[in-house]
Amino acid sequence: MGFEAYLDDIGPATMALIGFILFVIPEPATSALGAGLLLLGAAWWFYEWQR
Repeated sequence: MGFEAYLDDIGPATMALIGFILFVIPEPATSALGAGLLLLGAAWWFYEWQR
């Protein structure tokens, strides 16, 4: 059991992190895009969690 077990979590976590960073930038367009990426990354992470 090595690093390979965590490879499926890198994509969703990165998307959620980028979404959070864009969400806190005080610009309406980036905040909306960031909220969308944050929700999509969280949904993807939950989907991968049950697989």
